[in-house]
Amino acid sequence: MELQQTLRKSYKFEGKGLHTGKIVKMTLNPANVNTGIVFRRVDLPDAPEIPALAEYVSNTSRSTTLSDGVCTVITVEHILSAMTGMGIDNVLVELDNEEIPILDGSARMYVEAIHKDGLKVQDAPRHFVDLKEEVEIINEKTGSVVRVTPAHKLSYDIQIDFDSKVVGVQNAHWCPQQDYAKEIAPCRTFVFFHELEYLLGHNLIKGGDVDNAIVIVEHPVEQEQLDRMSILFNKPKLRIDEKGYLNNIRLFYPDECARHKMLDLIGDLRLCGGFLHAKVTAVRSGHTINTEAAKAIRELTK
Repeated sequence: MELQQTLRKSYKFEGKGLHTGKIVKMTLNPANVNTGIVFRRVDLPDAPEIPALAEYVSNTSRSTTLSDGVCTVITVEHILSAMTGMGIDNVLVELDNEEIPILDGSARMYVEAIHKDGLKVQDAPRHFVDLKEEVEIINEKTGSVVRVTPAHKLSYDIQIDFDSKVVGVQNAHWCPQQDYAKEIAPCRTFVFFHELEYLLGHNLIKGGDVDNAIVIVEHPVEQEQLDRMSILFNKPKLRIDEKGYLNNIRLFYPDECARHKMLDLIGDLRLCGGFLHAKVTAVRSGHTINTEAAKAIRELTK
């Protein structure tokens, strides 16, 4: 029998929200058995709380947002992924603003901080989510698929395809027997250069910079555009490397983009309310279809 686990102590983080640009202080706290993952907005009257459950998903545009009309928390997927990958059942996440800090665009900092102290094993059995039938969500317009099949052992397989000559078709696999801290947690979010210009021009990623994202340059770019980005991000001599990526950061893995999408998938599916007993297969997935699958699982297992 697997037992529930929580943190041994509290951990503090501070940084900008990717989409709001607001500075936020966040504390991860140990929590009692059967708490699950709960977010608490300490900046709001009476410090309202919202559980990490799929029925509270309110927005999936470029990240996953939870809201109940009083309490809103934006960009929850990376912290949920870290908790799942590390095998943490119960945690109280306190925030003094509405968006989780993006940090370096991955889950690495959470994992590194917690890993040093290990976890506290609790006196209660772990809650597993067992499906009686397969859940399959298909978006025919985008070609996206998320399939969750009952299984004794958890596994995830993902394929990404953005019709990109730079990224190509990439595949990633993860299961709890693999080292999440090494294989998945460090893998950073990514954006296409032409998307970056649009998003910045429309004030949509106020907290974005070239230290927390892989930038893919799919189309020809003028030197003037690179110079503008260099000034905007205070990064001298931005250029395009031989593989088609902006030279702001080096890739940890050739398939880091697929691994980051795996990170997101693990986080979004934690919204089903526990640890899955399932084989998860995803193609061209994103926050919308991931959370639709989590909602379908919740409906089947209530």
